[in-house]
Amino acid sequence: MNEILVLYYSRHGSVAQMARATAHGVESVSGMTARLRTVPPVSADADERAPAIPDEGPPYAVLDDLRECSGLLLGSPTRFGNMAAPLKHFLDGTSALWLSGVLAGKPAAVFTSTGTLHGGQESTLLSMMLPLLHHGMLLVGLPYTESALSETRSGGTPYGASHHAGVGTRPTPLTREERTLCEALGRRVALTAQRLAR
Repeated sequence: MNEILVLYYSRHGSVAQMARATAHGVESVSGMTARLRTVPPVSADADERAPAIPDEGPPYAVLDDLRECSGLLLGSPTRFGNMAAPLKHFLDGTSALWLSGVLAGKPAAVFTSTGTLHGGQESTLLSMMLPLLHHGMLLVGLPYTESALSETRSGGTPYGASHHAGVGTRPTPLTREERTLCEALGRRVALTAQRLAR
């Protein structure tokens, strides 16, 4: 297995930008590829269902994507300091993988985007780590040896990559430092997966 799953939910496109940047970091490691997957929105109407295939972007994730990957990058916008409901809903359906232990020992990392600079980036990243720890995954963060972590004036944390998108429905471009940190996170997960495979 030389594939890293980049699994995310993005409402307005900012987290999708981050997902592509982390995938670029994965693919900068020789022999490693990224598999981009998203999750459908959830609805308060129990009868309302998302289409089987999204109108645009990567396909919706299935449990086999998690089974088959050698590592995971997980991304979500912040919702009141927590991951968004669609991603949580998907993760809540992974108990069969937990019972089998298939994710145990695989590296994982998290990334998020917020509308405000202090809008709960770190608490969201920590909330995303909890189910991964229950699955026995090995968490990878961003050390301060990544110089962009000290240079950023927007997103970026040692817990994972982050982006300050600003308030609104149009995604703002990642800053140079935010993009660098997303790529670094993808690269770190890919390199860790390679080392563990040896």
